[in-house]
Amino acid sequence: MNSEAMAMRFNPAVFLVLPFLALPAAAESWDKVNPVFQEHCVMCHSGDGAPLGLQLDSHANALKGSENGPVIFPGDPDKSPLMHRLTGKAEPRMPLTGPPYLDDAVIAMIGAWIKAGAKGVESAAQTADPAPAPPAPPADPRADGRVTYSEVAPIFGKHCVECHSANSKLGAPPEGLKLSSREDILRGGDRIVLLPGNAQASEIIRRVEGLAQPRMPLDGPPWLSADEVSLLRDWINGGAMDDQGNPAPVPAGGNVRLRGVLTAENEIDGAHFEMTAATRRKDLPVVGGAAELRGRIDSNGNIIAERLRSR
Repeated sequence: MNSEAMAMRFNPAVFLVLPFLALPAAAESWDKVNPVFQEHCVMCHSGDGAPLGLQLDSHANALKGSENGPVIFPGDPDKSPLMHRLTGKAEPRMPLTGPPYLDDAVIAMIGAWIKAGAKGVESAAQTADPAPAPPAPPADPRADGRVTYSEVAPIFGKHCVECHSANSKLGAPPEGLKLSSREDILRGGDRIVLLPGNAQASEIIRRVEGLAQPRMPLDGPPWLSADEVSLLRDWINGGAMDDQGNPAPVPAGGNVRLRGVLTAENEIDGAHFEMTAATRRKDLPVVGGAAELRGRIDSNGNIIAERLRSR
């Protein structure tokens, strides 16, 4: 996998059989291409955390490229790494959440824009972008008193889906866990990783905070910022709502695993669990000691310990 390929983490499409130079000049301005980037790319490719510095949130940034050089060569879509990633000629193919990828007609439009010179919104006589407007202050995701999936989706897009998606750079998502949609997150993988209303017991939080190992993202540090972790916590504690404000159902019957420190008789790292007469106990840990719990989730969202042992 080459470094140019790793620079691209946005949404692509079906491979085009015809060479890019044969594309019709259907789009010659940034104002037609930009909405595609805004919808499919800037979730990852914007701000200081953009992979290899590749930002696709403005015309100037798109032409600037990444730390490895340009990804767009005006007039030459065949040479442009952007098009290689959109068509799957370079791996890992985008989006990391795909398939599905971008529609082939959309890719043709972007190729035509590059072939026509990758112009901005200015007239062809202009050669530079106009002075950028001052950035708008970021919206407060908690302003309406709730956090919904679309407000945390960029966190998963920037830090998780590179590995945890159908298009994982690892070949397959570890432990079958995909994090590319709310449905995938709630489904979990080999076990449940999100318990609605209970962030402390959710594997996602335990991994990004380092309570469980290996800490995520796997290529950290840097790790998630305190604000990102706090927003994820608020989303989970609020019920892991969808964009309409509907909380997630309790994953009753789902399997969980907690590995950490026994912080109380019935707690691992502050995550409460219930012991029953059927709980298998082996080398019971003492408070303050390392412990491992395997359990299931009941209909009320409680964790019922099936096995508890020292680690």
